[in-house]
Amino acid sequence: MLRWYRDFNELIMFQHSVFSLPFIFIAMIVSADGWFGWRLLLLGILAAVSARNFAMLVNRYLDRDIDALNPRTQNRPSVDGRFSPTQIRILILVNALIFVGTAYAINDLAFWLSFPILVILGGYSWFKRFSEMAHLVLGLSLGLAPIAGAVAVEGAIPMWSVMLAVGVTFWVAGFDLLYSLQDIRFDREHGLFSIPSRYGSDCTMFLARIFHAVAVLFWMFFTATAELGFFGWLAVVIAAAMLVYEHRIVGRDFTKIDRAFFTVNGYLGFLYLFLIIVDRMAA
Repeated sequence: MLRWYRDFNELIMFQHSVFSLPFIFIAMIVSADGWFGWRLLLLGILAAVSARNFAMLVNRYLDRDIDALNPRTQNRPSVDGRFSPTQIRILILVNALIFVGTAYAINDLAFWLSFPILVILGGYSWFKRFSEMAHLVLGLSLGLAPIAGAVAVEGAIPMWSVMLAVGVTFWVAGFDLLYSLQDIRFDREHGLFSIPSRYGSDCTMFLARIFHAVAVLFWMFFTATAELGFFGWLAVVIAAAMLVYEHRIVGRDFTKIDRAFFTVNGYLGFLYLFLIIVDRMAA
């Protein structure tokens, strides 16, 4: 059982949940103007984890042929036989049902939005086969998190949650551009539509900086629209500084992309969440 769990964790890369979870809880805290209750905490975690599992499983299932050819991914459990295609399809269905069922338990709007959300979450793997916009589709997949958090608490979509969502969308799309630099040669050889493979590393770095500038701009809009205080603005300043640091790391040495991707972006989300909690406590 322990071995199955390790293989499953490797399949879905659970540690990547650090990118979306903080922004779900940021939205829930702002919506509730503080603590939103244990019930919504548990339902929010279950919805976020099942949605992300669904997205990763769809990605792994559809990318089996591509991953088998890429030296960086050919040892994934979806490729080396540890999980069969049938097993992955079952896991996709199970997580989709958990997500929809959890949304139903939250409120009516969450339930009806759960279906288009699943379509968007499953769309990334298709897009990269025919469009460079796949980076933004991935960003949107995680950008939906704060809207979902606001819907869970308010049963509505406030404007500030849209601002936060746009910021998260461009933040994720920007660091996905940087992460995709690792596969620039492979993507070119196999005709995949990533921005690095189509336009080169210099253009990719430039666009990633633009995307992250847009992210910071919309986080400022979020802070103003949600009428946050000093610590809300401090969160934006620190996030901007961390993104500048991330670009300096990657700009100096492409081999440190993993460090920029996991460490900097992982800390960014949790620091942002911590400062929003402090801001609401100080209000």
